[in-house]
Amino acid sequence: MSTAAVAPARPGQVLADLLPASRVRDVALVVGGAALTGLAAQIAVPVPGSPVPVTGQTFAALLVGTTLGASRGLLALVVYALAGLAGVPWFANGTSGVSVSFGYILGMLLASAAVGALARRGADRSMLRMAGTMLVGEAIIYAVGVPYLAYAAGLSASAAIAAGLTPFLIGDAVKAALAMGLLPSAWKLVKR
Repeated sequence: MSTAAVAPARPGQVLADLLPASRVRDVALVVGGAALTGLAAQIAVPVPGSPVPVTGQTFAALLVGTTLGASRGLLALVVYALAGLAGVPWFANGTSGVSVSFGYILGMLLASAAVGALARRGADRSMLRMAGTMLVGEAIIYAVGVPYLAYAAGLSASAAIAAGLTPFLIGDAVKAALAMGLLPSAWKLVKR
């Protein structure tokens, strides 16, 4: 890639801001972020005793929010959610529409905006701050997803936590570790 095509990093920027600014860029980033989330959702591993699989979609949603910023990240997840509701089979396991796990998708909308706002404040530029950013994003996803699961599946709060939170903590730690290495490293490459 030519260094002339990438703008120098400034405070308040996210990685996507380093590309030449245009509406075409923003539309492509939003559609690309939605597509990345849909593709990552197809990486799905069933969890015994839970109607919610482990997927790559939460990682993608947080990555999209962090790299695109709050507004573009939120728009990408809105496109993802609306397309899935309209029948595009790109929710977990190639599904679409509303299911007991739809609350996690709603949580991803909010989480992508939150991590995007934190990234604008430089939270994606060091491993420690990136870890905190991922924790905030995951907490938001669970804060919406677990109560929705309890409601939609008719579970008690403790049963929803057991089925919709506890089995996912190790995978979330792995996803956070990936993000902790990926985004700060990308910024280091850009600064060269």
